[in-house]
Amino acid sequence: MDALARLDAALAAGRDELPLVRVGGPIREVTASACRVGGVSAFVRLGDRMGFEAGGQMQVAEVVRVDAGGATLKPFEARIEAGIGTRAFRLGPAQVRPDPSWKGRVIDALGRPLDGLGILTPGPDLVPLDGDPPAALGRARLRAPLRTGVRAIDLFTPLCAGQRIGIFAGSGVGKSTLLAMLAGATGFDSVVVALVGERGREVREFLEGPLAASRDRAVIVVSTGDESPMMRRQAPRLAMAVAETLRDRGDSVLLIVDSVTRYAHAARDVALAAGEPAVARGFPPSVFSELPRLLERAGPGADGRGSITGVFSVLIDGDDHNDPVADSIRGTLDGHVVLDRAIADQGRYPAINLLGSISRLADQVWTPEQRDLVRRLKGMMARFEETRDLRLMGGYRAGTDAELDQAVSLVPRIYEALRQEPGMAPSSDAFLELAQSLRG
Repeated sequence: MDALARLDAALAAGRDELPLVRVGGPIREVTASACRVGGVSAFVRLGDRMGFEAGGQMQVAEVVRVDAGGATLKPFEARIEAGIGTRAFRLGPAQVRPDPSWKGRVIDALGRPLDGLGILTPGPDLVPLDGDPPAALGRARLRAPLRTGVRAIDLFTPLCAGQRIGIFAGSGVGKSTLLAMLAGATGFDSVVVALVGERGREVREFLEGPLAASRDRAVIVVSTGDESPMMRRQAPRLAMAVAETLRDRGDSVLLIVDSVTRYAHAARDVALAAGEPAVARGFPPSVFSELPRLLERAGPGADGRGSITGVFSVLIDGDDHNDPVADSIRGTLDGHVVLDRAIADQGRYPAINLLGSISRLADQVWTPEQRDLVRRLKGMMARFEETRDLRLMGGYRAGTDAELDQAVSLVPRIYEALRQEPGMAPSSDAFLELAQSLRG
């Protein structure tokens, strides 16, 4: 009976969205990445979708450029099967109908189920995929502290519910592993995960591993690396639309996007296909306006509603933290956690550079005593790291500098106390556990 009800709701939603009059035109040009449709310039807008029949099935594309001669379409499929003369018809703006019943489901970037559990029940409201962020003065303030269960983060970069944090790392430094640990954080009503450009084998490992305990309250949007740039660009936007719907119901939502860099790469491909010039390391200007627009949609909602706590992974190309994409994202978020390859090479996981990481809302979480303690600990770590070469050369002698003696004695023990593998139990009180480790 549930399946029949879902089918009836899907048919009703389809009838509501079906246009009374079809507007279309012939495809006049086909390239490896896009196609041109003539005769529709007056009827379509940027972001509209158009469909055309190719290879015996309907292919969907998005309008990425409109000029007097026609419209440029970027298909969601990896290959363009259309030929010259194929007619493309306007389908309307990109919208979706999220519903709380989607929890526990795995979908693609177009909102189609991937888990074999039947069709999705459409929600009552049409939501645009490229929605506006909440009004700045209408948002609730961030007050409630959030416990992630990762000792290094709860101690040195504590978070608030509704905060947006970035995980900055090069490839192979443990970024996805840290995200998996954060996915198990408690205190959330819903979890929304966007896996953008991931390896296909990692999707099931993520679902059946770190997300297994939270699977019944999670919506997972998947776009693997072999899919088209349009699908990879769409996945975070769909995940954000789902998270906004759950937030407006009053849920506290954890949103994880892995990774925003691959979203930026996909947006670059789309912008270049639309004819935009490259201005910064191959990235067109629209990429740097799309990034803050997406990231600003996360965060606290209006007073009396829920919040979206955003955790966004940022892949640092060539370990260059001054990369223009990373720099733009860092300036938009409420803090960043930096993973260091040198720390990973030492076998310390999570490989967080505690001196290079920051939470802009830490003072909302720490007590005055905890804030003073963390500052003292960071001072000792800075002294320990800046004298590393001196000590390796034999230039250090115990008893000549009391502060350095204390740093040499305590910092290695602090590093050991912060070591945490994915299979270990999450931290319940990071400050207490650190004190017990140092006493031991």
